[in-house]
Amino acid sequence: MNIRLIALASGALLTATALAGCTPGPSGDGSGMGNMPGMDHSSSTDAATSDHNHADVTFAMEMVAHHQQAIEMSDTLLNKQGVDAQVTGLAQKIKAAQQPEIDTMNGWLRAWGQETGMSGMNMDGSGMMSQQDMDALTAASGTEASRLFLTQMIQHHEGAITMAAAETEKGQATDAVALAKKIVTAQTAEIAEMKKLLASL
Repeated sequence: MNIRLIALASGALLTATALAGCTPGPSGDGSGMGNMPGMDHSSSTDAATSDHNHADVTFAMEMVAHHQQAIEMSDTLLNKQGVDAQVTGLAQKIKAAQQPEIDTMNGWLRAWGQETGMSGMNMDGSGMMSQQDMDALTAASGTEASRLFLTQMIQHHEGAITMAAAETEKGQATDAVALAKKIVTAQTAEIAEMKKLLASL
């Protein structure tokens, strides 16, 4: 009889212990693992950049080069005299928007273990200017420079929108996809602005 009582008591104790282990921890998930090291699966601030795919890397690398050329085109125009003030203002706006985006994307590339400042990439269909195009802009002056800058930048922006649209469709990193959507919105609006300016010159 005593043996049976001891067995029953032991069973009850084990059951109580097991139930205590299943009480909700601080996480409220009922697993009792809230305080266990390495068991926190909550999203972190690094999740958006660490969780990426090949499309994200390609987007960042190519858009950095694309933005850099847009800034070079803007600098070329801003160094000229006799350029329409509205066109000058647009060039300044493009520089102000795109340099911080370059810095952001280079930061992602470093976090992803990728090289920055890549050159010689095949960017067909991206709207990039050839060296001949860049030389023509450098040689132009006054109203001709304004018109050429606008014509080239419209083409350049259209290429960027195509690149950004591909990222929104195929990208995985949430921050990169968000930037791509921002680029589509901003540069679509700038294309409309540039077309109006071009028509007024």
